[in-house]
Amino acid sequence: MITAVDSSALIAIYLGEPTAEAWMTCLITARSEGALLISPIVAAEFFAVVEDRASYNATLEDLGLQLGSISIDAACEAGRIFRSYRNQGGPREFLIPDFLIAAHALLDCDRLAAADRGYLRRYFPNLRLLSL
Repeated sequence: MITAVDSSALIAIYLGEPTAEAWMTCLITARSEGALLISPIVAAEFFAVVEDRASYNATLEDLGLQLGSISIDAACEAGRIFRSYRNQGGPREFLIPDFLIAAHALLDCDRLAAADRGYLRRYFPNLRLLSL
């Protein structure tokens, strides 16, 4: 079981947000079931918060996170779904990176650990989601 991890979970843990402990429990359970991966997009989003390479590396290592790649199939699926979103009048609150993260989890992993702001279940109905 491969779990893609979104920056929403990592940032909550790193900043000690109210959901941090619940996310830690969720990721510990997921890690016991298989690998935890982050996409290059999540890696960049998380680094923008941490801004210190030593702390960044230590956090990724402590959580047992590995960097995964995004397949061309996932990239195309993200573009297809994003186009559908825009054609339906989507207001661009979510950008291509959000769709790439979800498509990566859908096609290259088994599930996604993320805070769902509503668009994941709507635009990725077949994505297995670990959410609080």
